[in-house]
Amino acid sequence: MEQLLRNFFLFLSKNKFFTKLARKYGLRFGAGRFVAGETMENTAKVIQELNNKGMDVTIDHLGEFVDKEEEAKQRTEECIEAIEVISEQDLHSQLSLKLTSMGLDVSEDLVMENMRKILDAGKKHNVLVTIDMEDYERCEKTLEIFKKLKSEYELLGTVLQSYLYRTVEDIEELDQYNPNLRLVKGAYKESPKVAFPEKKDVDENFKKIIKMHLLNGNYTAVATHDDAMIEYTKELEKEYNISRDQFEFQMLYGIRTDRQEELVKEGYRMRIYVPYGDDWYGYFMRRLAERPANVAFVLKGVFGK
Repeated sequence: MEQLLRNFFLFLSKNKFFTKLARKYGLRFGAGRFVAGETMENTAKVIQELNNKGMDVTIDHLGEFVDKEEEAKQRTEECIEAIEVISEQDLHSQLSLKLTSMGLDVSEDLVMENMRKILDAGKKHNVLVTIDMEDYERCEKTLEIFKKLKSEYELLGTVLQSYLYRTVEDIEELDQYNPNLRLVKGAYKESPKVAFPEKKDVDENFKKIIKMHLLNGNYTAVATHDDAMIEYTKELEKEYNISRDQFEFQMLYGIRTDRQEELVKEGYRMRIYVPYGDDWYGYFMRRLAERPANVAFVLKGVFGK
């Protein structure tokens, strides 16, 4: 049943009709638990609240299915505005973005032009920008663009997903760039031809790439809500005398908030992934697909009033 629900919500996450409908009607049906708001003004308040609790943040102006140059340029300006607000309000925050929002599905020239504008702003205001990883179809192109831009900009990171077979090789290939990487399990529905179908294999590969990247001496963001992965990272820290300045834990806004605060009290760097904007639908559907508890929360919110 759990797998059926997951597949159902992942299918919905890619539905363009519902995406447009969600933009029109705003945050509904519990999405506000996982999305900070529709404007940067509201999001800045959330960032400050999290900073006051000892947590760092990375914000993501949500956007999917961008297939027009004008919209990609608008998303670019929104990212630049976010970087400027972070700087002006002295917020402890980075920026995350998806290349499809910047025009990846329109043209490479467009996405490179838009990314350089954003990275110029990041360099000016000392704000790191992370390129989120999307589905397998766009993985190779995303990493190609990352490598090109990394040779020009220091404050740039990206994401690798442990459910893909290719990820160990990607870790090895990217090591020469001394990359800041966010390591995740992966949240898209992929073919068993390219991704591990069994959770136990995804978990084992996750442990493998965490260890590889840490022992390579590169900055590692372990993005997980899984206590087993958190404890594994702590064990590596002790066994190999890894400095806490070399890694951080990351969790999603609105999920396991008590655990987030516990890790801060234990002295670990905790970064919260805070999405905002009106294009929240696809992100919200993937959060529902990840955990049945998220679905139960939403149903309670809708029918319990």
